This record gives sequence, C-alpha cells and structure tokens, in this order.
Amino acid sequence: MDLELRHLRVLCAIADTGSVGRAAAAIGASQPATSTQLRRIERHLGAVVFERTAAGVVPTTFGAEVLAAAREVLSRVDRLGHAGGPDGERPQRELRLVTDCPALLPGALARARQLRPELRWTVAACREEPFDLALLLDHPGVGPRPPQALAGRAVATEPVFVALPAGHPLRHHAEPALADLAAETWLLPAADGAGWPALFRAACEAAALTPAGVRELPYGRREVLDLVAAGLGAALVPASTPPTPGVMLKPLLGAPVWLRYLMLWRPAVLGPGLVDTLFGAAVAAYRELAAEAPHLHSWASRTFRPPRV
Repeated sequence: MDLELRHLRVLCAIADTGSVGRAAAAIGASQPATSTQLRRIERHLGAVVFERTAAGVVPTTFGAEVLAAAREVLSRVDRLGHAGGPDGERPQRELRLVTDCPALLPGALARARQLRPELRWTVAACREEPFDLALLLDHPGVGPRPPQALAGRAVATEPVFVALPAGHPLRHHAEPALADLAAETWLLPAADGAGWPALFRAACEAAALTPAGVRELPYGRREVLDLVAAGLGAALVPASTPPTPGVMLKPLLGAPVWLRYLMLWRPAVLGPGLVDTLFGAAVAAYRELAAEAPHLHSWASRTFRPPRV
C-alpha cells in the first residue's frame, strides 16, 4: 500500500483519543475498519506504532516519532491548502476562540501557537456565537448537540470528584458514596450552560440524598475551592483538578457524575488538517493537566487494573 494523508490522520486520531474505538467514532468509521487500517499501516511501516494497554493504546517509541512526523506533514499540507483557498483564509487570519474550561486553555493555545504560529487568536470566556473554535465542558448525554453549522469531537471524558476540607472526617475513605455526604453544605459554581447544577440535583435524587444545604454561587470552580479550603462546604469538581492546599479530592463511589471536554469548530472556516492540529493540541493539554492530578491516577489505577491471569 502507499501511505496517504488519510492514513496519517487515522494515526493521529488514535493517538489523540487513546483508543481505536474512539478514534473510529471521531473520523466517522467503524472500529473493525479502523483496526484493520492500523494493522495495514503498521505492516507498511514495519514496526508497531501503538502498544495496547488495559486503558487503551499508547504510542511506542517508534510510534511517537511517526506521529511527530505525521503531525508536521498534516500541518504543512493544511497551510498549503489554506494559503489562498476559495474561502479567503490567509496565514494571518484571526480566529475567534471561546471557552469555559480555563484550565485547558493555556496548554492548548500554547501548543496551537507553536504548531501554527501564523494564526492569530481572540479569546472569549463564553458560549455565545459567532466563534470559529470552542473548548467547552459538557456532560455526556446531557450537553447540547452541536448546531448543524458546527462539528465536534470529545477531547476527554472524566468522572467528577468531590472536594472536601483537608481535615474532613471522611479523609480516610478512598471512595465515599454521595449518600455519605448528606450532612454537607454543597457549594455549587455558576451554571455552565450544559446542565449544571441540575445534574447535581439529579445525582442527589438518584442517591436518595437530601443535602443539608446548597449554595449556588456566582463563582467559578477555582473560587469555590478556596471556600472549601476554608471549611465552608463541599463541592464537585473535575477529576483532573490540580491539588489545592487545604483541599482533598476524592472519587465518589460508582462515579455517578461525569463531564466531558469538547472541541467545536466551524468546518467552513477550519480545514481538516488544521482541525487535527488543534484537536491534538487540546488532547495534549488535557493529558498534561491530568498528569498533575495524582488523585486521578490513583483512581484510574484501581478502576482499570487489568485482571489477573
């Protein structure tokens, strides 16, 4: 077989999602077809690109080199394709980025600027249109579908953890149940436009939990964590939240609440190569964020431990 751009995009999609199945969904193919294509690519290259693990796939040392080259090729092709295309995109065009997940933004934007230094950005902390690219938080099965003019990919999905004051009586519990926290005053950050805080109330109802107190606050999660550290209540936060002085972050038994980092874009503005580059930057930023969360690693190692043979 001849190696084509579509094969490089398959490899990048697998690396970005960490799973052949998720990559297949992202590129609109079936999992068997994507697996077969990966095997053909690896035979063509003469070496294994990905190692299979209990949690998905990770690039081999050889695979990391292949992926670096693939991303460079795709980025160059995309720049050529849009240098003077019919949509009028030029290397100096300004793209409007909106986000409501500030923790992900610095790493994603820094990588995007490194890979596509000719692009210029304006950034807004909102979900309102018009925008060219969005990095948003939503909740699987709850968040809004992208309008027809937009396309979307899930950057990562993770459970929601509970944030408690460091000296809390449940500090020795590895995974407290939501029902164990009935006596807490819950500090809820501002509504996120994708089902929160209604999702919290639904989780309480499913756990037959009537919270002792609920405070809906006009703040973001960072400010809410400061209140938790002061001993004023408990909060639900993304599992990838970095360690915070005075706060302990614990998984909830059964992981009853999940959230998703979502990338949306306008296909009329962003070509496939540029989308791959920006999506890869967002995924790398998330992995860097997760790498700084030991509580998330501890939970994942217990939850996805491979079975003993």
